[in-house]
Amino acid sequence: MSLSQRLIVVTLKAITNLICRIDDAELKRVPQNGPLIIYTNHVNILEIPIIYTHLQPRRVHGLVLAERWRNSILGWMLDSTETIPIQRATADIEAIRKGLEVLAKGEILIISPEGTRSHDGRLQPAHPGVVLLALHSAAPLLPIAYFGSEKWHENISRLRRTDFHIRVGKRIHLVTHGEKVTHGVRQEMLDELMRQLSELLPEEYRGNYTGYPVDDSTYLT
Repeated sequence: MSLSQRLIVVTLKAITNLICRIDDAELKRVPQNGPLIIYTNHVNILEIPIIYTHLQPRRVHGLVLAERWRNSILGWMLDSTETIPIQRATADIEAIRKGLEVLAKGEILIISPEGTRSHDGRLQPAHPGVVLLALHSAAPLLPIAYFGSEKWHENISRLRRTDFHIRVGKRIHLVTHGEKVTHGVRQEMLDELMRQLSELLPEEYRGNYTGYPVDDSTYLT
């Protein structure tokens, strides 16, 4: 880890621990070696520094909207933490290529399939980039869910810490059973992945993925 990374990790951990009581016990289930795609829900800005710092010392790379680099300080932090920029509302082939390179080196790639913050914590419709990365890399996937941080701004104004909960699911592999991966198959794979993620959340946070049976999966092992 570089000096700038160490400085960022120490600073972000101090800030997030001041703002939150972080329930991170389940992170011990994250493998300590080998390629891994972690896919998560995206509530607000808090989970990004929390998950990055709490997975150290593993090499962790996130996919973050390219527009965040417009801020020079934030851009420096993102570059220092080896974050991968991704273009909004497009099939960003360059971002996918860099993600595959990270996985080929046996490192962790974090992606939020919803693509944008929900703010209220309820799951939104997901995008298929996570499926493409999993199919092309053959890397295992791990769902990680966050909840409890929806009112952190309000809590700060009242000088209260926020309870930030992290739940970790089981490792998953996508399987095609030898069939052609059509748009419809990719969508079903995505839906099955998101159902696994939704199962880690309290029911009121499951949003678009409420009421689906997680055991009825065709493409997950």
